[in-house]
Amino acid sequence: MSGYAPLNTLKPVGDEIWAVDGPPIRFFGVPFSTRMTVVRLKNGDVWLHSPTKICDALKAEIIALGPVRHLIAPNWIHYAYISEWQKAFPKACAYAAPGIVARAKKHGMNIRFDQDLTQTSPDAWARQIEQMIVEGSKIHREAVFFHTASRTLILTDLIENFESKNLSWPLRILTRLGGIQDPDGQMPRDMRMTFSKGHRKLRAAVERMIEWGPERIILAHGRWYDRDAVAELKRAFRWVL
Repeated sequence: MSGYAPLNTLKPVGDEIWAVDGPPIRFFGVPFSTRMTVVRLKNGDVWLHSPTKICDALKAEIIALGPVRHLIAPNWIHYAYISEWQKAFPKACAYAAPGIVARAKKHGMNIRFDQDLTQTSPDAWARQIEQMIVEGSKIHREAVFFHTASRTLILTDLIENFESKNLSWPLRILTRLGGIQDPDGQMPRDMRMTFSKGHRKLRAAVERMIEWGPERIILAHGRWYDRDAVAELKRAFRWVL
């Protein structure tokens, strides 16, 4: 699986927001493209969502934006590089979605998390980035964010959208069966099963995302949506709306 070159560099998305496409990471033996979202807050502080692998060139670009103060681990499988960024920026505060701390300890990973992500944005980015925890699954609890200035919704794994042109033949079949292939990328089918008793909570969360009125959606895996965000939400979550 190829990434979205050029890798490890800031790509403008909108007003004070950038995407960084990182190198693929393997999950259960399957390669996944990776993507970080970078926001510069009004006070100049830099906010990193789902940090990708750090390198000197990317670090220099980030430093040029401002001081890195916030490292966001948005769900239980997106925290692999938090510790690398902590070493590079020891004054940054690391935030964990529900389930991350327990999983990291289970796997013997020594990662310091300073605050939990909740249903309410902390003062550091209140009124600039809306947030909520999507509930309904005991396994997958994901923090989602809405950057108001650029009207950008930031998701991680709730929608995956792999382009077949970037995949080997086995992965084309796998992503098609999993419901995560462009142009109809959705929540992975195995993840949907964990919401079997929580459809009402998931539907409420999706309806809130729609109410935010996003213009674009950044995803961690695959092609993200640079337009028609509300229509894409309704399409991707038609099975629960």
